[in-house]
Amino acid sequence: MTSSPFEENVTLPDQAGEHVDGTPEPPLDGSQGPREPAAPEVPGAPGEAPDGAAPSPAQPADVTAEGSDDRADDRADDRADDRADDIAVELAAARSAVAALTNDLQRLQAEYVNYKRRVDRDRDVVKENATFSVLSAMLPVLDDLDRAREHGELEGGFKAVADSLERIVAAHGLVKFGKPGDEFDPRFHEALMHGHSPDVTTTTCQNIISAGYLIGERVVRPARVTVVDPEPEAPADDDRG
Repeated sequence: MTSSPFEENVTLPDQAGEHVDGTPEPPLDGSQGPREPAAPEVPGAPGEAPDGAAPSPAQPADVTAEGSDDRADDRADDRADDRADDIAVELAAARSAVAALTNDLQRLQAEYVNYKRRVDRDRDVVKENATFSVLSAMLPVLDDLDRAREHGELEGGFKAVADSLERIVAAHGLVKFGKPGDEFDPRFHEALMHGHSPDVTTTTCQNIISAGYLIGERVVRPARVTVVDPEPEAPADDDRG
């Protein structure tokens, strides 16, 4: 039996969508082929990867929390640094204020010490001047006592009064000076008479007319004395022989 040429290469479908040889027939709507079956859904919370599966690219919640904590720590560190800087500035200002107050206190203390010394010195000067004035008025009385003693008239109760008076003025710092034979010193002696004597080698007090008195280093009255100088040397004769 002769076959028809149209029977070659003709394949009839065995079932809907398939040829007899098993090759799938393309769909009539022009799509590429039958759709793949959808993957079965795995139970679990949305966004969570199933057990054994790789995590999704989204950051986990704990990583986000750690980032927030790090930013909070950075802000806290910044605030702590700012506070430390403020404290350092306040401390420097306080130290500067303390130094200024210390300098003021030291200056005031020095001024007070100088003032106290000046007041004490002035008080001593006032006291010395008052003593000087009173004892100066007593000098004529003391001169009379000395002359009475020289003439032997200072006896009995009068002698006791004289001794008591001399002790009182001595207790107030009055010192008596001037004796025959002292070297003449114009700071402490007042020469009333002047002469020469072969017995001396320098200007010497010969007689004490009235004693001198001191209060400390201050001369209340110089001693009134007569003085003698050494004899002048005779001019040598010229040898003409």
